[in-house]
Amino acid sequence: MFDLEIEKLLDLVQKPARYMGGELNSIQRDFEHTSFRYCFGFPDVYEVGMSHVGSRILYDIINKRPDTLCERVFMPWVDMADLMRERHIPLFSLETRHPVRDFDILGITLQYEMSYTNILEILDLSGIPLHSEDRTWADPIVIAGGPCAFNPEPLYHFIDAFSIGDGEVSTLETIEVVERCKRAGMSREECLYELSQLRGVYVPSLYEASYHEDGTLAAFRPIRVGVPERVQKNMVADLDAAEYPENVIVPYMEIVHDRINIEVLRGCTRGCRFCQAGMIYRPVRERSMERILDLAQKLVDNTGYEEITLSSLSTGDYSCLPQLAHEMMERFEKQRVSLSLPSLRLDSELKATLEETQRVRKTSLTYAMEAGTQRLRDVINKGITEEDLMSSVADAFAGGWSGIKLYFMFGLPTETQEDLDGISALAQKVVRQYFATPKEKRARGLRVHCSASCFVPKPFTPFQWEPQDTLEQFKEKQDYLCHIMHIKGVEFNWHTPQVSFLEAVFARGDRRMADVLETAWRNGCRFDGWSDHFLFDTWMKAFETCGVDPAFYANRRREKGELFPWAFIDAGVTEEFLWREHELAMQAKVTPDCRRGCHGCGLKRFEGACRS
Repeated sequence: MFDLEIEKLLDLVQKPARYMGGELNSIQRDFEHTSFRYCFGFPDVYEVGMSHVGSRILYDIINKRPDTLCERVFMPWVDMADLMRERHIPLFSLETRHPVRDFDILGITLQYEMSYTNILEILDLSGIPLHSEDRTWADPIVIAGGPCAFNPEPLYHFIDAFSIGDGEVSTLETIEVVERCKRAGMSREECLYELSQLRGVYVPSLYEASYHEDGTLAAFRPIRVGVPERVQKNMVADLDAAEYPENVIVPYMEIVHDRINIEVLRGCTRGCRFCQAGMIYRPVRERSMERILDLAQKLVDNTGYEEITLSSLSTGDYSCLPQLAHEMMERFEKQRVSLSLPSLRLDSELKATLEETQRVRKTSLTYAMEAGTQRLRDVINKGITEEDLMSSVADAFAGGWSGIKLYFMFGLPTETQEDLDGISALAQKVVRQYFATPKEKRARGLRVHCSASCFVPKPFTPFQWEPQDTLEQFKEKQDYLCHIMHIKGVEFNWHTPQVSFLEAVFARGDRRMADVLETAWRNGCRFDGWSDHFLFDTWMKAFETCGVDPAFYANRRREKGELFPWAFIDAGVTEEFLWREHELAMQAKVTPDCRRGCHGCGLKRFEGACRS
């Protein structure tokens, strides 16, 4: 009967393939005769969630565990969500179409602050009480992980436990604890306490926060004996030893990254001062070339995909990249399988590698310059120069590329009008370089796509103390950029400042943000990362209703020594190191790549870290 009701809905919604399940390589087991059931939830639509590498890794790992199943659920689009409410159909998993509430654990990945209202929507559609304190064993344990879990406090009221750091180990450990507690007949509260004893697991109900009169955090402490005062992140030391899927699901519909995606390394040693991922995913760990080639062969054989992406925060830093690219093209060229390399560093030796990747088909090349002048690039420790860019695009145009993407940020600390002018100047120089390339070498149809996003200060970065520009400042700079970016051959776009403002509020928010989040959701906010569904006025009304000033979180400079809501998390990098980098930024002094010498970030305390 439940299946029949779902089938009726599929005839009424956009893109029914989002909810069908049954894709090639999906794993379907007997729900009733499996002892432990895990539902992996992604708080965005299917085509976004199915492109997430971490979800694929955990789906594979959990389903390899004996007598355990892992099924998937994604945030239904508004048409489906509204119909499900209207017809009283609870949110269901894709594999067996069982209600999400019937699972033992609901695991949710936190990739983006603007998906938080979708988490509440998923809980409500599933019939799971929003607040952790209201749940019983009739509900799953709700666990969340991912980069946004490094400041879990805005979600403290809604999530039972947070998994901090790499999920390959902690996910299986949390399953073992929940399974053991259920088997022993323990209370849900005791199960949460047992989860808190695991490395990298934070249970918010076991801690309390207090505040100064000025609104800053005064203290944060556990309320039960035995609960750790600090939660240390989990870290997989050896990527070759870590599980990685050799057989991934092939969707019926096109997804955002519709290709094979192989993680070649994790972490980054460059130390860009705005980049949270570069700090929280330290240290760098590489997957061996032999393992990557083996994975590539199996994934091509098992999926039929015709493109392979080698992914990481900085793929150009993979130590064997030229050899790897050559080997992959030798192996797959005859099958017309192409190779793409995102996240390229301009100072990497990539010319030969790019020549290898073009042997099947060309794609646009992406260059993240971030800032328009060398001074500001030194402030953010980007470590690349204008000469790096021009040398690279000259090689690209001579090699037959005509599509270039340039990424910048505006609103960075210490930014001046000269830095904004530098964005336009660089784009113009790229255009001139194209026309300076001999006609017989360059491809037709120049396309320079230039985008500028608003700077968002994030936890565990040297800029966590810095204020974000106000909306008025962003608007003024955005209007100026639009004026100076009228360049023939250049397409310019930008991020919405209001979205970036809210992102900063939640990135640096504390427990008081939970009430604002719930109020905004109850007033209709969902899919906040989608411009056509973003309700900024509704959000501002929620702040007013809850008596919370969003500028306190986004636009206020923090002083050295202020207690941050995320200070109880040990992310590896120490506050002393981050403050030292902050001070160097204010002097526009660079810190070299840590592979050239240790700068004492704190990671060496972790077993297996920085072995090279």
